[in-house]
Amino acid sequence: MGSGQVISSEPFDFQGKHVTVAGLGVSGVPAAKVLHGLGASVTVVNDGADERARAQAADLEALGITVRLGDGDSLPEGTELIVTAPGWKPDKPLFAAARDAGLEIWGDVELAWRLRGPDAAPWLAVTGTNGKTTTVQMLASILKAAGLRTAAVGNIGVSLLDAVLGEEQYDVLAVELSSYQLHWAPSLRAHSAAVLNLAPDHLDWHGSMEAYAADKGRIYEGNRVACVYNVDATDKPSTEDLVREADVEEGCRAVGFTLGTPGPSQLGVVEGILVDRAFVENRHKNAQELAEVADVDPPAPHNIANALAAAALARAYGVPAGAVRDGLRAFTPDAHRIAHVADVDGVAYVDDSKATNTHAAQASLAAYEPIVWIAGGLAKGATFDELVTESAKRLRGAVLIGADRALIREALARHAPQVPVVDLDRTDTGAMRAAVQEARKLAHAGDTVLLAPACASMDMFANYNKRGDAFADAVRELGSADG
Repeated sequence: MGSGQVISSEPFDFQGKHVTVAGLGVSGVPAAKVLHGLGASVTVVNDGADERARAQAADLEALGITVRLGDGDSLPEGTELIVTAPGWKPDKPLFAAARDAGLEIWGDVELAWRLRGPDAAPWLAVTGTNGKTTTVQMLASILKAAGLRTAAVGNIGVSLLDAVLGEEQYDVLAVELSSYQLHWAPSLRAHSAAVLNLAPDHLDWHGSMEAYAADKGRIYEGNRVACVYNVDATDKPSTEDLVREADVEEGCRAVGFTLGTPGPSQLGVVEGILVDRAFVENRHKNAQELAEVADVDPPAPHNIANALAAAALARAYGVPAGAVRDGLRAFTPDAHRIAHVADVDGVAYVDDSKATNTHAAQASLAAYEPIVWIAGGLAKGATFDELVTESAKRLRGAVLIGADRALIREALARHAPQVPVVDLDRTDTGAMRAAVQEARKLAHAGDTVLLAPACASMDMFANYNKRGDAFADAVRELGSADG
C-alpha cells in the first residue's frame, strides 16, 4: 500500500466563472442552482429536449441560467470548468473538447467535496459492484446507535450537495459512491473507505474491466485511517490489489473482512459471532465480539459481508462494539433485497428483484438450497455460464422470463441439464403471476422460490421495484387462494 501526502483540493472562486453543467436531471439541476447561487455564470447543456427537459430548462432559465437543449456535445464558448452528471460517458465529444482546452471536469461528488467547509464532517465511503446501498444504510444505523449525527448520502438518500450545504450539522457521513461518481471525483479524500466486491458491470461505460476497477479504486486515494477490502474476493483485480495501489496518508491501514475466521487486522466470523481483530489492543492475540450473525437481517452470506464492511468503517471511526450490535439490530433492509415475502405450503418465497446482474444473483442463490429460480430480463451484455455452474447443485428448477431468457436457458442446458426449466415466452403484465404459478408446481416443501433475475427489468417493468412488487403480489395471491 503506497503512502504519501494527501492532495488537498484548492479553493475555487466561482464568482464570475463560466461553468458548463453537463446534463439535467437529479444531479445536474441542483448543481446548476448551487453554482448560480455562488455567483458563477452557468450554462447547462443536455442531449435530450423532451417535455421533462423543457420543464427543467424553464425552471432554470427563470433564475437566469442559460440552457441549451438537444446539444450535449459542443463546448460553450468561454467555459472555464465543466460539472457533469455522473452518467455522462468519458468519451463524449464535449469532454474531449474540454480536455483539449485544458479544463477540469468535475462530477457532483467533486463539487460537493470542494464546497465543504473547514469543519465539515468526514466521509466514510463505500463502493462495490453489489451491496453498496445496504452497507451504507447499515453503517448509518451503527453510527446513529453510537449517538453520532449522520446520514446515508451520495448515490442514495440525501444528495451530497444538500448534505454539505444544508443547515443540518453532521458529525460524520456514510457515503455511497458509484464508479461513475468516482471517475469524476479526482480530489475526493475519505476518512476511510471500502470496496465491497468487483465484478464486470458498466463495462460499456468504462471501456474495460481494468478501467472500471481503477475508478472503484479511486475511493481509497488519500484515506486517513482504514482501507477496507474483501478478503474472500477471488476476482482480479481484487479489492486488496486496489488497496495496494492506493496512495494514502501515512499510518492508514489495510483492514480486511471475511466470512471466515479473521486474522490480525481483519473482521470476520467465529462460531456465529462477528468479531474484530483490527481495532483492538494487541490484535495478534485479541479479538472483540461485535454482534451475532442473528443480529443481521437477513443473515445471508453476502449480507453478513455487508455488515462486516459497515462495522469495519464504523470501528475505523472509533465506534464502540456495542453500537455495532445495536445498529445492526435496528437496521431494516430496503424492499426487494432478498426479502422474505411469504411461506405457502411449506415453500418460502423470496424477492431479490434488486439482483440485476449475475454477481448479485450468485450471492442470492448462495443463501438458499434447494431453489426454484425465477430469472431473466435484460442481460446488458452479461453471460451466465459461471453463475449457472456455481449454482447448479442448488437448483430444483428454473422459470425464465424476459427478453434475454434464452441466454440463461442455454447456460442451464450446458451446465445443469438435469434441472427442469420452464421458458415463459411472454412479457405482458400477467407474466410474473404465471412465473410464480409455474415455480409453485416445481417446488417441494422446504424449498425456496427465489426471484433473483440476474438481469435488468426494463424489458417488462418500469424498474426492479415494480418487478419485485409484481412477484410479491403473485405470491400473496397464492396464499389467499389457499386460505
